[in-house]
Amino acid sequence: MKTLTVKVSRFDPERDEKPRFETYTVEVNEGARVLNVLHAIHDEEDPTLAYRYCCASGQCGSCAVRVNGVPVLACMEEARDGMTIEPLNLPVQRDLVVDISPLITSLHPLEPGEECRMPPAETVNALKPLRSCIECLACVSVCPAVEVAKFAGPTAMRQEMRLALDPRDMRDRTTQAVEEGLFTCTSCQACWKACPKEIEIPGKAIEKLRALAHKKGFSLPRHLEVAKMIEKTGRSVSRTEPTFFERIEADVFEPYCEAKATVGFFIGCMYSHRLPQTALDAVEVLRRNGIRVVIPREQVCCGSPLIRTGQLGLLEMLQRRNIEAFATRGIGTVVTMCAGCGATLKKDYPSTPFVVKDINELLDEYGIEAPERLPMVATYHDPCHLLRGQGVSEEPRRLLSKVVRLVEMPAVCCGSGGGVKSGFPDEANALGEKRRKEIEKTGAELVITSCPFCEFHIREHTDLPVKHVVSLLLEGYREKDRKRNETCPSA
Repeated sequence: MKTLTVKVSRFDPERDEKPRFETYTVEVNEGARVLNVLHAIHDEEDPTLAYRYCCASGQCGSCAVRVNGVPVLACMEEARDGMTIEPLNLPVQRDLVVDISPLITSLHPLEPGEECRMPPAETVNALKPLRSCIECLACVSVCPAVEVAKFAGPTAMRQEMRLALDPRDMRDRTTQAVEEGLFTCTSCQACWKACPKEIEIPGKAIEKLRALAHKKGFSLPRHLEVAKMIEKTGRSVSRTEPTFFERIEADVFEPYCEAKATVGFFIGCMYSHRLPQTALDAVEVLRRNGIRVVIPREQVCCGSPLIRTGQLGLLEMLQRRNIEAFATRGIGTVVTMCAGCGATLKKDYPSTPFVVKDINELLDEYGIEAPERLPMVATYHDPCHLLRGQGVSEEPRRLLSKVVRLVEMPAVCCGSGGGVKSGFPDEANALGEKRRKEIEKTGAELVITSCPFCEFHIREHTDLPVKHVVSLLLEGYREKDRKRNETCPSA
């Protein structure tokens, strides 16, 4: 047996104005789950505690709660001392019980026609991951879009794609999904990471539905403009100043010290055409840390804007050109500094003859020269396609902690992804304002991130400077050099 002390959210709508926390100490067996703790509290401490459960084996979804802020199934999550147990971020009926009935009853059932056709094996394989949903609504509870837009939510989109794949269903599920807010999803992938069954709703449902919607002519005008620009120029954005490639004379940049590695540098559209100085900063930081940088000029848009908006016609060509640009030079590692580009190259490309690494991963792996510490307090915004798309979280924090004091804030979407900023600016701005409020709570003097879209969008919602990790590292190096030159002018 072991003794655990936990905090549980309590709320009785008949007497409480808002939820409050109660602290309980209980004895449970080693290996006990959160549900066992709730049982112990109910049976031994407080029989008024309300919570929901059924199968206790991870198959019904009834016992979904938040533990330390993260959605889990209470019957599957191991109980730990000091944990905080709260209801999902949905309307609370009482204590840990949330009202799921409106969302569950709104899910559309299969509507068979007169002729019943069985799906082929390929369709069955596509259907299988979508059928494993246990309707716990953990995904809905973390979806940023449902809070600020008319979006039916990830569970509904999963169901629509499941029915769209089933040849026995006779309804037009694509049109239905569009009407339910298909294009308001920011592709933040929070739903996938919260799902206890690990259903990749953005990639296996929402993006697939968007591709079907595009074929039916539902793509948003602004998204069509982006596709036309990529077809015409190879880039998803127009230039606002001399591009990165216009600012460099060489294609290979030697390190300033003994070479640790050679990498190919995938620039991305935004850092090529809108933020070229940040890309130049990245080259400087890589060279300073012993990395030889090869930059093929043939590289083009990675295709992420097209994948996220369901416009796949040019994708194979873009993939081929980018793979050839690096493969023909015998490059074994390609480094990216844009979260979206990195996630796309890693997960949406067919097998490549090179490894793709985010620049934070690369610098953290090889180790960096210590920069001068700057007298600043910074907060780090996790780009969705870096945190959830690539699993890169601690690496940028380790780098940043070498140069500034870092304060944390919740890792939520800023609203710039999935084509939402261009297609639904009001929704993007609402999420940007939520980000601003969290930034203000930190008391930070500047915001650091690793995504150009996040940089641009957050700048519109804060007066603080917003920079990429590499730009801050370079500031630390320049301050180090300045102090060294003051001490040793002849050096």
